[in-house]
Amino acid sequence: MNIDIIAVGKVKERYLRDAIAEYSKRLSRYCRLNIIEVQDEKTPEHASEGVERQIKRKEGERILKHIKPDAYVIALAIDGRMLTSEGLAAQIDQLGLRGHSHIQMVIGGSIGLDDDVLRRADYALSFSKMTFPHQLMRVILLEQIYRAYKINAGEPYHK
Repeated sequence: MNIDIIAVGKVKERYLRDAIAEYSKRLSRYCRLNIIEVQDEKTPEHASEGVERQIKRKEGERILKHIKPDAYVIALAIDGRMLTSEGLAAQIDQLGLRGHSHIQMVIGGSIGLDDDVLRRADYALSFSKMTFPHQLMRVILLEQIYRAYKINAGEPYHK
């Protein structure tokens, strides 16, 4: 299985980069992982809705350039469907059984994803109704993908 994480912005904090590297290494025995970073736009403080729409559109265009036509796209969105860890594991397993060998997971920038990206997505996934820093979300997502593979392999990790 090929899994791409398409994310807006760079991870600046060393401890987050270290965690991303660790989970990437752990996942290498289960899938081919590729992390694609697209440039983020500077969001002015107290930006109007119009300015925020323009920022999301620009970031969305950058994201969509990396979306493959044959990939199954999962967008992380606060209004998406929430799954348990077992539910995510089952989803990944079912995608493989149905012939999807390429999953692309999309993490938006600090103000979310453009509507065009959400429309292209095959599935919208929410981790919580709470908002998380988008850089931290990469670590959380990678940990959950790793947990899903451990669950599907029947290996100890998930209790």
